[in-house]
Amino acid sequence: MKQTPIVALDHISVPVRDLEVARKFYGTALGALGMRINMEVSNAFGMGSKKEKIFWLVKDKKAAGEGHYALRVKNREEVNAFHSAALNAGGKSNGKPGLRPAYGPNYYAAFVRDREGNNIEVVCYARGVTSATPPRKTATASRTRTKSPASSTKRTTAARSVGQRNK
Repeated sequence: MKQTPIVALDHISVPVRDLEVARKFYGTALGALGMRINMEVSNAFGMGSKKEKIFWLVKDKKAAGEGHYALRVKNREEVNAFHSAALNAGGKSNGKPGLRPAYGPNYYAAFVRDREGNNIEVVCYARGVTSATPPRKTATASRTRTKSPASSTKRTTAARSVGQRNK
């Protein structure tokens, strides 16, 4: 039997006591990541990007909360956007956006508890800076100019990509 090299999670169900409160919270919090409700049934709804239904919220009057669910994104700005949107939707911060060196050198994440106590995490493994990082000054022979760390990172990444294609 040939094994799948990387097994991907297809979907997960989060039990919640109040489905309507969860719909409002997750619609806003995960909506900041481009996720939306893509399917509804009488006691549940599934969310995901585009047509995916990877994150299900299911009504369960005995739900205890306290679950931990982590979603991975491609850039740090999405982590920041999630945290802000989730707080505006009534969540409580359980860790503001930032690097978590104990988890890895580029582990950038934010944590928010929903109203039922579930810990929702959004994580990004990409190296780099966020738009919240102030620009740094660089001196040139004739003048001082402001250089954005993000633009420097983009040029370096592009140069690496070109170099890899030429190998």
